[in-house]
Amino acid sequence: MNLLSAKNISHTFEYELFSDISLDLEEKESIAIIGMSGSGKSTLLNILSTLLIPNNGSVSLFGKDTATMSKKRLAQIKRDELGLVFQSHYLFKGFSGMENLEVAAILSKQDIDEELLRRLNISEAINQKVTELSGGQQQRVSIARVLTKQPRILFVDEPTGNLDNITANEVMDIFFEYIDKKNAGMILVTHDEELAYKCHKVFKLENRELVEVK
Repeated sequence: MNLLSAKNISHTFEYELFSDISLDLEEKESIAIIGMSGSGKSTLLNILSTLLIPNNGSVSLFGKDTATMSKKRLAQIKRDELGLVFQSHYLFKGFSGMENLEVAAILSKQDIDEELLRRLNISEAINQKVTELSGGQQQRVSIARVLTKQPRILFVDEPTGNLDNITANEVMDIFFEYIDKKNAGMILVTHDEELAYKCHKVFKLENRELVEVK
């Protein structure tokens, strides 16, 4: 099943960032987007995840053009079906890690997975205030919060920047297992080509074009 389809996407700030980009994501598929800093990787991810409207082109989610959806329906999809893992954690700072997860669990009507917390090595730290956690712990809490809502598409922007190599590989294994088990899909933006090539497909954003390299 097609989860996402982007057609002829172009976007401009002070200059043309990229043009005529098309991309499709299927169930159980992982796609990595690589490229130099400033090439527009994160902007493209924001467009694909509907956080940003492109100057030209269309993005469809689950077979429906997002431009024709009602605001209510699009907001529902963002809340229930899309999971975004950012470089910044965007956790509720006044809450504990567990309270952050509980908010996601309540909104999505899902249970918190204790095994996931164990695998992310945050079972003990989860009850501390977010401000008391290290950057790596905050990143892992953020990942747990996203996976708790069980989204159908994961949008992941440099997820391992605050993690050591061993933990980074474990986190990616969790992502890959998740999309396979849940019939979900993932679009990953990363500067780490070794990490990128673990995905089913790899695209490079360069000279305003998106080229498939794997």
